[in-house]
Amino acid sequence: MITFRFFLKLLISSAFVFFLLQYEPLAAQDRTILAIGAHAGDMEITTGALLAKHSAKGDRVVILHLTPGERGNPAMTPEQYATQKRSEAEEAAIILGAEPIFGPYADGEIPDTEEARRYVNDVIRRIQPTHIITHWKNSIHKDHSITHRIVTDAVLLASLEGVESDYSRHRGVRGIYFAENWEDMQDYQPYIFVDITDSFDVWKEAISRYEFISGDISAFPYYDYYTSLARVRGALARSTYAITFAIDEFGKRITWQHLP
Repeated sequence: MITFRFFLKLLISSAFVFFLLQYEPLAAQDRTILAIGAHAGDMEITTGALLAKHSAKGDRVVILHLTPGERGNPAMTPEQYATQKRSEAEEAAIILGAEPIFGPYADGEIPDTEEARRYVNDVIRRIQPTHIITHWKNSIHKDHSITHRIVTDAVLLASLEGVESDYSRHRGVRGIYFAENWEDMQDYQPYIFVDITDSFDVWKEAISRYEFISGDISAFPYYDYYTSLARVRGALARSTYAITFAIDEFGKRITWQHLP
């Protein structure tokens, strides 16, 4: 049975939108980018260079952190580290030219619930994004995979009339993109490559505001990994630096009348 959700996914699929935009480019400030991460730092490290690039073009950029990621520092209490992470996120947002929003959830405890979907639905309706970036569906971190499910469902909720909300519905999402995160690599297939060479230095400055990226909190070498990955992806994209996104399978189905 063909459902409304099938048509919604087709409508907002990234590749379909990309095809249309070849013939109708978006003017400056026509884009509003909403990046939704499970923890403060998730979206900056994976897609911050793209956010900085769009901000420099005059587009509005908003980052929603569902949690601060406050339980990742063994030397601090969650309350202390939450305060530090929020401060770091605000500093990074200023550098990237983004607006930070902090969600109401706790690190490791993002609820896979209707309430969480309605919260993100309200954010989408209020911000009215044209493009959304979030986590890939498979992850070793449950907060990431739950965030993926919440966001994709919330896009549908935000488009529907009659859903209880303080904001009017929003059907203007042109694409949903899934960022490349080292914890989310199961079945991740890069589909879109974006040249970030001109915003690479701004991105490095922004992510360095996070102690877990530039310091010794984590055994994982975040800074080295993501700067090196940008160079590897850049080589494949025939540029100096690049990042990649996966998209929904619906987005890979394009009908052409002739070769573009």
